[in-house]
This record gives sequence, structure tokens and C-alpha cells, in this order.
Amino acid sequence: MSPTRTADVLVVGGGIIGLVTAWRAAQAGLATAVVDPEPGGGAARVAAGMLAAVTELHHGEQTLLGLNLASARRYPGFAAELTDRTGQDLGYRRCGTLAVALDADDRAHLRELHALHQRSGLDSQWLTGRECRRLEPMLAPGVRGGLRVDGDHQIDPRRLASALLSACELSGVTLHRARAERLVVTGDRARGVVTTAGEELAAGQVVLAAGSWSGRLAGVPAEVLPPVRPVKGQVLRLTMPDRPEPFLSRTVRAVVRGSHVYLVPRESGELVIGATSEELGWDTTVTAGGVYELLRDAHELVPGLTELPLTETTAGLRPGSPDNAPLLGPTGLDGLLLATGHHRNGVLLTPVTGDAMARVLTTGELPDEALPFTPRRFGAPVLAEQSV
Repeated sequence: MSPTRTADVLVVGGGIIGLVTAWRAAQAGLATAVVDPEPGGGAARVAAGMLAAVTELHHGEQTLLGLNLASARRYPGFAAELTDRTGQDLGYRRCGTLAVALDADDRAHLRELHALHQRSGLDSQWLTGRECRRLEPMLAPGVRGGLRVDGDHQIDPRRLASALLSACELSGVTLHRARAERLVVTGDRARGVVTTAGEELAAGQVVLAAGSWSGRLAGVPAEVLPPVRPVKGQVLRLTMPDRPEPFLSRTVRAVVRGSHVYLVPRESGELVIGATSEELGWDTTVTAGGVYELLRDAHELVPGLTELPLTETTAGLRPGSPDNAPLLGPTGLDGLLLATGHHRNGVLLTPVTGDAMARVLTTGELPDEALPFTPRRFGAPVLAEQSV
């Protein structure tokens, strides 16, 4: 079979990470193509869009924090550039986040998080329960305290995906609306892919950015196959009442009985509630239990939301890696690069990923902030059972 089309860069996967990689590569002067049956889809269609570098911080993830903060700093300019290019509103809001505690254990957990913020030089403010309710009057009377983080923002991931798709089209990126079935490797180098339609697409460099599916592309040598697994998340969408005072003015999040829950109010009147975290392989079923747990936990935070219309229930698959951090840049196979494994930070890391991948595609070198996240930090991958 002879290749039918040739590009400098072929991106496998048309979610937000694949699209931002393609857009930035095209801006850098590379002839770029994307192969995906539904570009603009992927896990971001389900994500809530919290840009939460501070409140998403977990113990042991200080290296990832640096990358998250670098991307968060770029977001205002990135969003403005993308809107200028496409004319599309991304739903970017600098409304901040309020993380609250409902009982003594939750309060102790938040106090520990606040101490971690202070040690890490991050800006968060401890509030009493009364101060939390003054900020957000719809909060339950039992709220025991909270952290106000004005530097955590939000964006609408669906609008972001749509705008990135338009930006790619405007920048001359070729879209192959098919599924990549197999990587083509000749002479110890990645040369392109074969699609399910039998078409061979040749490229100087191939970027595997297929989210949870990145570990399932046939033809990728086992020693460079990314150790990425699917992590299921269920999300609800409600409609807030149209009234002078906002139902919620900022993102509210908490740990309720050990489960994380967040409420993200959009200016459009949509309220996003998420998200479960389930290691169930490739299952994307919306379950009664998942919906119940989210509504139950959200109701404990904001009792009035159970009167709101429930407009959508969805489930998606986050691409998880062994250390919950992305895999960026060259692999041990010449011509094959990765941009996957972003787990719960894919939307947040979109700007810095696009910049890092454009840099490595044009110069062969990753920028300093991305160096800790090379795929080569893992040895022979240990794949989840669902990936084999």
C-alpha cells in the first residue's frame, strides 16, 4: 500500500489536546493533519472545565503543580487569542473557587490543603462558615469553613473544543474524519498510520494524542506504548433560575464522605455537577447510582439545587497515567511523540501542551517546564488490563 497523503505532522486524536497540538504546529509552519472520526469530541465534551491549579493540588504532585501553574498563567492570553482567531466565546470566567467543608473531618482536610498551599507559595484564603455563606448564600447552613481561591478560573470545554476545531480549519490543518487503526513503522521509525478505511496517511512525525485510547493503537511497539488507562467520570447538567441574584457566583467544591464533588455555574445558566471517578475500563454507562451520589452530595452543599431542572447526564473517560501526569514529547521510537495521559487536568493543560508540542515538533527539544513529563520517565509500561 502506498501512502495517499503526506504531512509534516500527523496528530492521532481530535480532542482538545490533539487539536491544540495541531493548531500550534500549523502556526509554526508545519503542514499538519488530524485523524479522528469526530474531531472536537473526546473527554472534554464531558469535562466541567475548572482551571483549578490551586484547589486541584494533591500531596505528592508538586512537580505537576508547576506545569499546571504555567498553563494557568497562559490561559487569559490563550483564550483571547483563540477568540480573536475564531470569533467564538469560550465561556472563560475568572470567578474563582470556593472549597468548603461540611464536617470536622472535611475541615481538617481543608486545613491541611491550606497549609500545603502556603508551603507551595499559593494564594488561598481561609474563611469561616459564615464568611463562606456570605459569599454564596445558597450554601447549606452546616458549612464549617472553606478556602477562597480567586486564581482558579473556569472555561466551557465544549466551546473550547469547537473553537480549537475552527482554529485548526482556519490555519489549514487537514482533517481526516476516520479512525487510525495501525501505526506504520518502517526502518525503526514511525511513518504514519493506516485508517479503518484502509487509507495510509504518511507523515514526518506522528503525535499520539488519542486520550484514553492512546494505548490501544495497533502497531506501536510495546516498549513505547503509553501506559494510559481510562478513568470513568459521570457528570450532570442542570439549569439555574434566571433571577437578579446568581444561584452560585463561583465554582464550589468539597469532599463529602470521602467523595469529591464540584458545582460549576456557567454564565449561560447551566450548572455542571461532577464528577465520579471510577476504574471500570471502557464502560461509559450513566448509572442511577452515579447520578444519585452526585445529587446527594451536591444537595448537602447547596440544598436548593434539587429543585432545578436536570437537563443532561453524561459519562466520559479521562486518560489516566501511572503518576496522574501527562506524557509529552518524543518516545523511544523515532518519529513518534505523545501528548496524552492528562487525567483530570486536560482542559487546564491545553495551552501549555500546545506550546510544548509545537516547540518539540519544530526544534526536537521540550521547553523546561515540560521536561519532567517526557514519556521516557517510565520504563517498560505496565498496561491496565483493559488496554491489552
